[in-house]
Amino acid sequence: MKIERLRPEFVDMFPTAPDAGVFYVSIEFGTCMHLCACGCGQEVVTPLSPAQWSITYDGHNISLWPSVGNWTLPCRSHYVLDRGRVHPARQFSPIEIARNRTQDRFALKYDEWTGSDDGPLDIPDASHKPEGKQQHSTRWDRLRRRLWRQE
Repeated sequence: MKIERLRPEFVDMFPTAPDAGVFYVSIEFGTCMHLCACGCGQEVVTPLSPAQWSITYDGHNISLWPSVGNWTLPCRSHYVLDRGRVHPARQFSPIEIARNRTQDRFALKYDEWTGSDDGPLDIPDASHKPEGKQQHSTRWDRLRRRLWRQE
């Protein structure tokens, strides 16, 4: 059965038998867990950190960023959790999955090396700005380019 909504439940420890449709959040361990939204029943763990996932809670619903790509599960599902609603996302090609995993490993290493709470974003180098044209790049723009870069 496909899961269309996930409701948040804040817990100290994850249950041994999680319920479908529940997004478990452990603040103490900085980790979330839910059953795959495709309905396959597999547990999906999303560690919270600047290099991995972050959540937004509005008092009722939860959002998770970036998307969940279950590339190691047989279902290979990919979706976004936005204000409690599960939105299917496009499938990644094997090359995109490999690229994404490489970027994730680099982001984790970057945080480990620097102790930074800010991952490696594509911050434009001021020495390469075109003459006469001022470049403005928000943190969102840099993150979007990093996540969806095609090459």
